[in-house]
Amino acid sequence: MAIAPLLLIYLPQQAAVLACAWIVAFFPVLANTTLGLNSVDRNLVDLFRLYGASRRQVLFVLKLPSALPFILAGLRIAGGLSLIGAVVAEIAAGSAGAGSGLAYRIAESGYRLNIPRMFAALILLSIAGIVIFFALSLLSHLALRRWHESALGNEN
Repeated sequence: MAIAPLLLIYLPQQAAVLACAWIVAFFPVLANTTLGLNSVDRNLVDLFRLYGASRRQVLFVLKLPSALPFILAGLRIAGGLSLIGAVVAEIAAGSAGAGSGLAYRIAESGYRLNIPRMFAALILLSIAGIVIFFALSLLSHLALRRWHESALGNEN
């Protein structure tokens, strides 16, 4: 919320909205990726080193596949947060005089007491958030379905 007006000063409106959404979405992915890379079983890392694996092999063959569930969880979180960042940037852009987008329509409808238009824009934003979440959940399921315990289900 604090950085959106600054981005609007230095960037064009569309670039500022994208930058704000990217900044908000970047940190959950970074935090979950770091957590995933650091949560690899130390015994497996030692086993890879024992067999003479290079640092690149340890990263690409062991650590990244082990961190993939964490990365995908961060992407699911970031999908919703990026929508929130875009809404905040659009509201800030609307108050700066550049009016476009659903968030601007929500603010404008609130000022003009056009409640049906405001609810229509809110419903469209909610649907967009739900679609983003389910699309990223589908991506996560497709990437993990054959080998990770979280996507295998209850097969006995």
